[in-house]
Amino acid sequence: MTTSEGRAKARRAKIDSMRAHNRQRDARLRNVKVTLAVVGVFVLLAVAFVFIDRATSDPNATLAAGETQYVRADSHRLQTAPDGKVTLVEFLDFECEACLSYFPVVEKLREQYEGKVTFVARYFPIPSHFNAERAARAVEASAQQGKFDDMYKKMYETQKTWGEKQVPADTLFRGFAEEMGLDMAKWDKDFEDPATLARVKKDVADGEALGVGGTPTFFLNEKKIQPQSEDEFKAAIDAALAG
Repeated sequence: MTTSEGRAKARRAKIDSMRAHNRQRDARLRNVKVTLAVVGVFVLLAVAFVFIDRATSDPNATLAAGETQYVRADSHRLQTAPDGKVTLVEFLDFECEACLSYFPVVEKLREQYEGKVTFVARYFPIPSHFNAERAARAVEASAQQGKFDDMYKKMYETQKTWGEKQVPADTLFRGFAEEMGLDMAKWDKDFEDPATLARVKKDVADGEALGVGGTPTFFLNEKKIQPQSEDEFKAAIDAALAG
């Protein structure tokens, strides 16, 4: 091999080495770009999940105009006072014995203050009560057909037959809906609909944010009250009406 041939061969080898080096560099750059892109996607997803979590865990994040955590637009009003001056909100559990003991008192107050006080019922099923959440879903499914008040009363009137049991009372609740003449295909669908459970949990989230720790918990014009008798209830309401 001549000297010139050797030099040419060396140049070719050097060029090939440079090309191989460039290919490796380009490959590394592509890997870096792919990694950055993947990281970027995960960062965006993480940010999105943070906002979603805040929206679902913080009731304030989803308040519409005119709503409060005490009363929302879709909160169930047992009756409404035209002037809106006084509102009594109860966070309740249909399997709660204490709620059952207050039920006739609230019903009597509804009669006595009809047209003067707005009564609002909000779900707050206690996790330790096996059928409480099921009962709330049954009432909410009935509310979708305009029968909230009827099923609300039925739950308390029959609580002693299904409360404090560790077996599902779904069939019994369904029977109540049939007795009311509801569209059962729709009721069954609504009872199992995740949106129905979400509706119940929205009340629970509001209650927890307001410091509700047990049932029944009452708020009179957004102030927590703990009346121990019908007379104490009436005194608090009369004071609110006079204020």
